Amino acid sequence: MSVRTKDSLGGRAAIVGIGATEFSKDSGRSELKLAVEAVGAALDDAGLSPADVDGLVTFTMDTSPEITVAQATGMGDLSFFSRVHYGGGAACATVQQAALAVATGVAEVVVCYRAFNERSGRRFGSGVQHREPSAEGAALGWALPFGLLTPASWVAMAAQRYLHTYGLGPEAFGHVAVMDRAYAATNPAAYFHGKPITLEDHAASRWIVEPLRLLDCCQETDGGQAIVVTSVERARDLPHRPAVITAAAQGAGRGQEQMTSFYRDDLTGLPEMGVVARQLWRSAGMGPDEIDVGILYDHFTPFVLMQLEEFGFCGPGEGADFVAERRLPLNTHGGQLGEAYLHGMNGIAEAVRQVRGTAVNQIDGVATALVTAGTGVPTSGLILGADG
Repeated sequence: MSVRTKDSLGGRAAIVGIGATEFSKDSGRSELKLAVEAVGAALDDAGLSPADVDGLVTFTMDTSPEITVAQATGMGDLSFFSRVHYGGGAACATVQQAALAVATGVAEVVVCYRAFNERSGRRFGSGVQHREPSAEGAALGWALPFGLLTPASWVAMAAQRYLHTYGLGPEAFGHVAVMDRAYAATNPAAYFHGKPITLEDHAASRWIVEPLRLLDCCQETDGGQAIVVTSVERARDLPHRPAVITAAAQGAGRGQEQMTSFYRDDLTGLPEMGVVARQLWRSAGMGPDEIDVGILYDHFTPFVLMQLEEFGFCGPGEGADFVAERRLPLNTHGGQLGEAYLHGMNGIAEAVRQVRGTAVNQIDGVATALVTAGTGVPTSGLILGADG
């Protein structure tokens, strides 16, 4: 373990603004334009102006540089700017880095953003098209020549082992898809608004890579999402109830690769998320029973079940029953299967709405929300809480 004691970040920063573009399959505008729209909306929501911002955090694999976003939105000087690697695994880590900057006085107001044309432009689901020589490319070289060309095929390896180990069938994954789409059906911002599905629909959807069906795989989305972070003290003077960053963590497991960690001793779990879970519980001083709503990264349904097990909500192999019995409200915005695939940033926004009490599918009495980032890669997570 890299972290053996409780850290001191919790309670020192809060999310005070969230903003997004519409979620579509063809935005008709550049990724920079999407980023600017989302950042502007988040600042408006926070009751702040571009001139208040002195820090920006985004992902690698992003075409909208921090200085360009600052210029296009009318920001002034920046004292902090950062990027986090590993695709969707970076989502919660952008907020962690923003909170670290605020807590240490490096910046006062930090905006985290992600914007891409992931359907009309570069489609992550199309797999590896070209790669410059790198250590990551070498790792993929053990899988690509044998037909594992896409994220779905990489996840299918672990999913198949999970089913075999616990004596389950592919229908076990259907509960996640049905749950997400049920929430999306009542969320006007969701791409699949008004379109719930049944377990029968899931079972009838075509195979992508066995044991994954079409409805086990997240959609591809054009859009942008931004999040504003500042100190808890300043947050109390702003328009909305702050979502306090109670704990934040990153994690990479032993033998970690980027989606192809097939040489570990066990393929039925997500060790990187286990690292995150242990750090979050330790730093927040709480456990699974104290979480009111979970927003779990759902690019593929099997990894939702494994995350529940890594966090201790249920035992190994029990994730499908946990979801089927709706023991915890999960992905109340519809998730990436139902609302939009924004590399998890829209999930953070949903957690903020739940803490504020303004979500479309609001859960009564939410005081704590767990959010996770991309799985199968080095990842991150957050616990958000109500102020006071």
